Amino acid sequence: MSKATTGLTVTHRRYVPYSHAHYAGNLVDGAYVLALFGDVATEVCIRSDGDEGLFASYSDVQFLQPLRAGDVVEVTATITRVGNRSRDVEFSAYVVCRGRPDKSGSAAEVLAEPLVITRAKGTVVVPVG
Repeated sequence: MSKATTGLTVTHRRYVPYSHAHYAGNLVDGAYVLALFGDVATEVCIRSDGDEGLFASYSDVQFLQPLRAGDVVEVTATITRVGNRSRDVEFSAYVVCRGRPDKSGSAAEVLAEPLVITRAKGTVVVPVG
């Protein structure tokens, strides 16, 4: 039986290793954050429906700030609508710690305020049952 309800929220945090830097300035491509959204959506489906579910679509994706290697990124998924098999989900990604290679090779800092880097809306589907 589904326990899906609007407002169900799941959050993941992850350190972004320098091996994921894809562009100059240690920038990480936007696909990295979308993959994290897929991971957090999977946990939302497991918690709400006891199934990993499938990601059906994004209706909106906004890349607002860069993600860099050395950052700690937090991604959140919240169910905003529950249908028979589909769940609309809002996603957000924040940088909560940022590497500071300008200070030293291993320097980093906790940000006073998390930096919103990506927002998205999507739909996941789960089996009927």
